[in-house]
Amino acid sequence: MNITFRVCFLACMLMFGSCATNPFTGKQTMALVSNDQLFPASFQQYDAFLKEHKVVKGTEDARRITRIGERIAKAAERYLNANGYVGYLKGYQWEYHLVDSEEKNAWCMPGGKIVFYTGILPIAGSDAGIAAIMGHEVAHALANHGQQRMSAAYIQQGIAIAGNVAITDDQSRDLFNQYYGIGSNVAGMLPFSRSHEAEADRIGIVLMAIAGYDPAVTPELWKRMESSNVPELLATHPSNASRISSLNALVPNARAEAKKFGVTSFTE
Repeated sequence: MNITFRVCFLACMLMFGSCATNPFTGKQTMALVSNDQLFPASFQQYDAFLKEHKVVKGTEDARRITRIGERIAKAAERYLNANGYVGYLKGYQWEYHLVDSEEKNAWCMPGGKIVFYTGILPIAGSDAGIAAIMGHEVAHALANHGQQRMSAAYIQQGIAIAGNVAITDDQSRDLFNQYYGIGSNVAGMLPFSRSHEAEADRIGIVLMAIAGYDPAVTPELWKRMESSNVPELLATHPSNASRISSLNALVPNARAEAKKFGVTSFTE
């Protein structure tokens, strides 16, 4: 058994032997890094970030972020418990902070650590707009997208190492590295990222509806988002046009899911 075969065999064993179940799709996902490893590192990074940035405290906007975040987290727990995933949120330590920045962004780290930038609040507009953004970001954490991205990066690097070991000719190795780097991103990592964004949209719109926020706000929110000029093939996110179309189609299902939990009226 040569070294190239051993490297590839080990990579395959790791990939198929280290899986988790996505509770929203029921599908197996890559989990080369466990949440037991990922969460503590995430919490440390979050604490370090807060120390280095201006956290807004005691304002109505700061209270809104916490209030809406708590409702989204509760909606997630209700959904997971109802679908047979009691205890799925073990290890999550929900935390919500508003950070003073013109950046139009928000994020949720693995384990439930959330940051909203003040720059995105005018785009969100209403509580339901904040809930739409919050639901999407929380969905990334709940579906373990960070874990999957790290796992995919390890596999990408492993294949690169195997290729460099197998190819002994310098010129051929240089060509492999050049084309593999471009090809694995365009055909692998970027579509992977776009699929995560689409999945977070599908999960997030359901969570916000269960939390009592009108899912119809979500496509309108994306109409207010700045559109990128990068072709979708080369982007980490779906285009705004395709996203708005998909979200419009998801609204009826989100309302139907919320109705299962007794939620029939929504905050806009």
